[in-house]
Amino acid sequence: MGFTTEELMRCRDKEVADLVGPDCRLLFVGINPGLWTAAVGAHFARPGNRFYPALYRAGIVDRLIDASAGMSTDDRDLLCRRGVGITNVVARATATAAELSADELTSGGRRLRERVAEIQPVVVAVAGITAYRSAFGVPRAVVGRQEERWDGAQLWVVPNPSGLNAHETVDSLAAAYAAPARAAGLVG
Repeated sequence: MGFTTEELMRCRDKEVADLVGPDCRLLFVGINPGLWTAAVGAHFARPGNRFYPALYRAGIVDRLIDASAGMSTDDRDLLCRRGVGITNVVARATATAAELSADELTSGGRRLRERVAEIQPVVVAVAGITAYRSAFGVPRAVVGRQEERWDGAQLWVVPNPSGLNAHETVDSLAAAYAAPARAAGLVG
């Protein structure tokens, strides 16, 4: 499956629904949907994105998920059964996260805090240190577990799985994602 540039550009500003089941224990938070994600309606869907391979390698899911053509019902059910949810800081799709303004990130951060209060996960894992710092006004934050809790949930910042984050590998992402998954009781 592929898209023309024109087809992808028509997805600009489109929103992608959260993937959250009734027993969400670990809520992953992306920065915002990319255009491919908006085109297929599935989080972290761009071919080459390492999110799902990292979940598999970390033992969070028992099979590799390929969301590049959209999320299958079986894959959605697997994530929900495992207690994994996915949302974003900013809901609107852009070609790159650099297109987001500081105000969008800040207001998206407020919306995210409200969403966490509704969902009540055990752990929140924000994927992207730069966006986390901007959205929540924590310029010196580092990757890992944060001291702050959100409505009782542990807060973690983990590396962004985008291919643009070239210094991360599937293995390093898997290690980073396994830590909050252990805290949420999803892996041993």
